[in-house]
Amino acid sequence: MLSEANYLLCGAHAMLLTCAFLAWPWMARRLRLPRSTWVLLLTLTGVAAAANIACALLLNRQGHWLGAVVVGLSCLAVGVWPGLVLRRMIPTGAVSAERRVLAVGAHPDDLELACGATLAKLVDTGHEVHGLVMSHGQRGGHGEVRGTEARRGADAIGMRSIEVLDLPDTQLAETGDAMVRAIEDAVRRYNPDMILTHSANDHHQDHSAVHLATLRAARRHSSILCYESPSATRNFDPSVFVDVTDHLPSKLHAVRQHRDQAGKPYMTGDRLTSVAAFRGAQARRPLAEGFEVVRFVGLDGEEIR
Repeated sequence: MLSEANYLLCGAHAMLLTCAFLAWPWMARRLRLPRSTWVLLLTLTGVAAAANIACALLLNRQGHWLGAVVVGLSCLAVGVWPGLVLRRMIPTGAVSAERRVLAVGAHPDDLELACGATLAKLVDTGHEVHGLVMSHGQRGGHGEVRGTEARRGADAIGMRSIEVLDLPDTQLAETGDAMVRAIEDAVRRYNPDMILTHSANDHHQDHSAVHLATLRAARRHSSILCYESPSATRNFDPSVFVDVTDHLPSKLHAVRQHRDQAGKPYMTGDRLTSVAAFRGAQARRPLAEGFEVVRFVGLDGEEIR
């Protein structure tokens, strides 16, 4: 009997591992679990499957006690998965009216790094999010690869669309008119209720250039917020905060899509979590992202949620 149970549980573990592999993009986006927890859980599941095979082949012909222990622990492990998924799922919902958000960035990873958790929260709440990126970032990496990774990051967040232009990296200040036309076109196409862009308080010349271009292109728009890039100066002073406690794992998952930039210190989960914790302390929330206000009337009078 034990041998049959070991074989059955081995099959159950194999199915769990297969399902986890196939559903990994969904789980990484929808469950509030750090990557280390997933690695540990998958490793333990694999070890349990191997232990069941060993018990079935070597021990259980004579009803060895170790086989019974493995069966009991494996049953417990199989039961953990559905409970974990149900308890750690990121909440989703719907607002009274769906709104559109346009996020404008200079380089392929800027949106995810600066406001990825806020964008994920907006998507999960029921809003429509679009992205516009000015450059492939070819001076800081492989341009074609980074463009593809931008689309992967947008998919990880759940953005409705993202457009990556091919303006010259590190020289965006020289293409101000082209950026203004591109942003104006995006504003006409999407008719956003809110625009997110770089701050003027940023050391990177491309970031400050995108900020100025956005202000020119959206000069008649009523809601513009400026997000915090890793290169923001000490003068960055947010007055609007978004509670992203449930959505930071989604941001980290989206940032990990930018493997071309993985060696940069500001790409690490620890650094991003520390910034979110600092802004959360200012907002009296566990984790938050902060924004400077150019103009802001909210989303139909509602807070950002």
